[in-house]
Amino acid sequence: MKSLIKKLCNKEVITYTIFGVLTTVVSFVTLFILVHFFHLEENLSNAISIIAAVIFAYFTNKHFVFHTKTVGLKENLSEFSKFALGRAFSMIVELVGFYILCNLANIEYTISKILISIIIIILNYFISKFFAFKK
Repeated sequence: MKSLIKKLCNKEVITYTIFGVLTTVVSFVTLFILVHFFHLEENLSNAISIIAAVIFAYFTNKHFVFHTKTVGLKENLSEFSKFALGRAFSMIVELVGFYILCNLANIEYTISKILISIIIIILNYFISKFFAFKK
């Protein structure tokens, strides 16, 4: 048990968790603003909020979590492409999960967003660590 706790409490995981929470905040705030101030439909607002969060997440993960040192346009585009591909996959999971929770299970949209976000944060860590920012 101590070994598992030690693995889960390293600097990378803690930093990722902090920026994962901030990425989720970006997503939630964007969703809230689009629904309540711009009166956009919830599913469209959720898709836009995911895109805003992905852009935020790329830069924070690159510089503060995984500390990648890509140089040149080709390397940076390759890294961003892998990150975007991984996030596109998790975005599909999030959109489907949000739709199921919000529209089929009739769970209020904020609660739906919280539930699916927990799953997405964990999924995105593994995608980022082993695919996008692989050293």
